[in-house]
Amino acid sequence: MQKLFIKNRNGQNISVIVEKTDNQTGLAFVMHGLGGFKEQLHIATFAQAFKEKGFTVVRFDTTNTLGESDGNYEDATVSNYYEDLEDVLHWSADQQWYQEPFVLAGHSLGGLCAALFSEQYPEKVLALAPISTVVSNSLLLETYTREELKKWKETGYRISESRSKPGVMKKLKWSFMEDRLRYDLLENADKLMMPVLLIVGESDTSTPPKHQQIFFDKLPGSKKLHIIKGASHTFREQGHLEEIKGLFLNWIDSFSK
Repeated sequence: MQKLFIKNRNGQNISVIVEKTDNQTGLAFVMHGLGGFKEQLHIATFAQAFKEKGFTVVRFDTTNTLGESDGNYEDATVSNYYEDLEDVLHWSADQQWYQEPFVLAGHSLGGLCAALFSEQYPEKVLALAPISTVVSNSLLLETYTREELKKWKETGYRISESRSKPGVMKKLKWSFMEDRLRYDLLENADKLMMPVLLIVGESDTSTPPKHQQIFFDKLPGSKKLHIIKGASHTFREQGHLEEIKGLFLNWIDSFSK
């Protein structure tokens, strides 16, 4: 495993892990969600499935998250996460292990970024796994009460404790929501002709199963949707992680040689 720092377009450090595989059969990029980091159990689980199938796997911390890259969580936006994904892909194109088309997998906001890239550059993407993905700006507003949005906008911040890093308080600016409302996967879902894997927790209130079904119904190509019983938005329980890994392994078999 190789761990290094690269620069994004703004000169900030991005922490990257590259796990190279001998006799490489493919290349996969795995992206965390809002406030996440590359070592989270579910992110590592996605990566492990690809490794077991002979893929070289790249994981990274975006800027403005709780990982090892530069920036502050409160400044996070979909745009900044998406640009960091593009910058990691651009850097990778110069590495000896790079190959196209590659696979993109991401959780939540990472899933949104992976899918947005795939809509923009479908010829570069062999297969796509946007897990517990944010789907659209209009559906997003359903997941907050009017009071929650009013308080966030008036105070300028949404404050919550990180479950992945207990004791760490997360302050997120209202500008995040303004930026996020610019993005909608449904508008160009018809571009996603590659195999797509959707997985969501049965009890997910952030990106609920009904939102995934709406997205699923718009997808034109080979597609799978799995609902993990008893799981919420972020997968932490061992049983859920094992189930997800099995789904990934079977899905990878369906499109790789």
